[in-house]
Amino acid sequence: MSWARFVAILLKELRQVRRDRLTFGMMVGVPILQLVLFGYAINADPRQLPLAVVSADASEFSRAFVAGLQNSGYFRVVHGAATEAEADALLARGEVQFALVMPADFGRRLQRGERPVLLLAADATDPAATGNALAAVQGVARQAIGRELTGPLAALRPGDDPFELRVQRRYNPEAQTSFNVVPGLVGVILTMTMVMMTALAMTRERERGTMEALLATPALPIEVMLGKIVPYILIGYVQVAVILAAARLLFDVPLEGSLLLLSVVLVVFIAANLAVGFTFSTIARNQLQAMQLTFFFFLPSMLLTGFMFPFRGMPAWAQWIGEALPLTHFLRIVRGIMLKGNGLALIAPEVWPIALFMLVAGTVALLRYRQTVE
Repeated sequence: MSWARFVAILLKELRQVRRDRLTFGMMVGVPILQLVLFGYAINADPRQLPLAVVSADASEFSRAFVAGLQNSGYFRVVHGAATEAEADALLARGEVQFALVMPADFGRRLQRGERPVLLLAADATDPAATGNALAAVQGVARQAIGRELTGPLAALRPGDDPFELRVQRRYNPEAQTSFNVVPGLVGVILTMTMVMMTALAMTRERERGTMEALLATPALPIEVMLGKIVPYILIGYVQVAVILAAARLLFDVPLEGSLLLLSVVLVVFIAANLAVGFTFSTIARNQLQAMQLTFFFFLPSMLLTGFMFPFRGMPAWAQWIGEALPLTHFLRIVRGIMLKGNGLALIAPEVWPIALFMLVAGTVALLRYRQTVE
């Protein structure tokens, strides 16, 4: 054992690490990113979930019930829908998580002891987002309305509740986790494979020395970029076909909407991820760095988009980051089409952010490739 040789090799490796700034940055940045995301952004018990209220009853019982829901911390009234159909549309678009329907004669029938019916509809596409809130709502209703049963109405307190609360779990009545996870896997798998394969394809050519031959051809940067991207779009469609077949045959996940509409949106989403991978290929010097950049992009895409944890349970800053990622919007689209049967009008607000991301990422990739050519 020679300490002189050991120290010499040690110093050589330290210099190598210092020169490879991208790898060193990943070694430091990824643990910090994981610490921040898991420590601050992840919340399995979402609160302040948006609620739409349809109420034609102005009694103190209705007001007490709505106030009790908000005081529980699980619900936040964001819409005063005029009709039940309007509330259903808000649920379908994903603007609210719950819709409460209170009949016009609720207070009068309650005073008569007729047990009026309250309807609470929940968007149960993600059972984890609504589970705790639905578990607490019966107790909240009993306590809030019970406070108003005073004087002659005190006789209504003992025994059964003086009202009936009916809970509808829309789009996933049996609260099956697979109905939420399996459609989401379409976006997750495409994000991982499309970004990684494109990034590796370009860096592999650079490592093998074939990039110089490609640059010597008269092909324009946009032609090279499209030639690299289009084959992976076809591969992406093959992956989606396999996932959808498995979703139907193995997990019995429904497809309520249009498969053609989903296929059209897939082109935009796949192209957005391929543009990211192409950009990474112009940054990375080798395949290892390309893999590191892919992981750095994939980690927040897994945690901040609503795939693994409820999106509305995250703090505001994490939701802002999530809204900038194409997977967030694609998850809403694919779950909306498959579970809710949403059409183009309902998914359009989620399509344009993906298209905008694709244009920005594609422009950056093209500009960086031009620099590489020059």
